[in-house]
Amino acid sequence: MAIELWLSLLVVCILGALSPGPSLALVVRNTMLGGQSAGLATAISHGFGVALYAAIAVTGIGLVIVQSPTIYSVIQYAGAAFLVYLAINALRSKGSNIEFEHENAGAVQKVHGWRDGFLIAFLNPKLALFFLALFSQFVDANATLEQQLIMIATVGAIDTLWYCLVAYGLSRGPVLNRLKKNSAIVDKITGVVLIALAVRVVI
Repeated sequence: MAIELWLSLLVVCILGALSPGPSLALVVRNTMLGGQSAGLATAISHGFGVALYAAIAVTGIGLVIVQSPTIYSVIQYAGAAFLVYLAINALRSKGSNIEFEHENAGAVQKVHGWRDGFLIAFLNPKLALFFLALFSQFVDANATLEQQLIMIATVGAIDTLWYCLVAYGLSRGPVLNRLKKNSAIVDKITGVVLIALAVRVVI
């Protein structure tokens, strides 16, 4: 994979991870209820679930390319259209409306971080659509197994690293307040990047 394409993928993964959503709320909740270890378990298992979806998307696109380049072209353009749709929503966003509860901070309870993190990722069908749309912009007929593995590893590693940082940083600074304060900016940047990726298909 060309370095410029990988950097594009890296930027999208980082911005996607930074955007507040249900996964972030779960990591925060489990960290506050079960402590740092529960938060880290949630983060790691969530990253695994995301990487698994990424692997399914990459493999599926690769099979389509081999069997029917025409169908792949349809998927590629449909993926670009979906990315534009996501970009418009991101550009129109006014920031996160997720409320993080702090009243249980310091109270350690038993939580199932490994289970919760994986399930919230794997049971989210929007992830499948997102990765199908995203990877259709990067996978081509000449993509090797090594390139596919790099894409999967990039997605899983960025997701895991970000949520691990959240779990680790909750007790060391106003991480959540800063994230919510700047979430609108993150959404705007995400929208611009997604549009740029979609434009690559038609130029």
